[in-house]
Amino acid sequence: MMRDLLEKSKSIRLLVLDVDGVLTDGKLYFSNSGDELKAFSTLDGQGIKMLQNSGVDVAIITGRQSAIVANRANNLGIKHLIQGREDKLVALDELRSKLKIDYRQIAYVGDDLPDLAAMRKVQLGITVANGHTYVAEHADWKTPSKGGEGAVREVCELIMRAQGNLNAAWEKYL
Repeated sequence: MMRDLLEKSKSIRLLVLDVDGVLTDGKLYFSNSGDELKAFSTLDGQGIKMLQNSGVDVAIITGRQSAIVANRANNLGIKHLIQGREDKLVALDELRSKLKIDYRQIAYVGDDLPDLAAMRKVQLGITVANGHTYVAEHADWKTPSKGGEGAVREVCELIMRAQGNLNAAWEKYL
């Protein structure tokens, strides 16, 4: 199983992430004044930065629209942010065409039914530990960690390990 994952990860040039349930714990927090709040894992953020530094691009495709997500993407240097799109496969195909990249070079991380078509189309479809069971049945891998709790970091490190870049990324911090 792990050997297959590593083999599939070697060709990845773009990691596409859902937000709610993947980069966050999936809960929607609202203040009394209606402000939306989201919590992101710093582990995931570090993983995304390391992955981008290794030459793999990162994109976000989310069904909701949020300034918080735009801020987080900007802070992490994520250049490809597509919000307010429930048709995630169509959004992915538009991004793929724009970037002139093949599905065999894409990994997608999602946790629920709107992510399923996109996950199944790409080289490496991944769900998080707390992803929906039906989605997990169709995923190439289910991360040990839950969404918002380091799952994206695990994905980033899997790709970097397969591509021979993980140790070099870690050693920069020694």
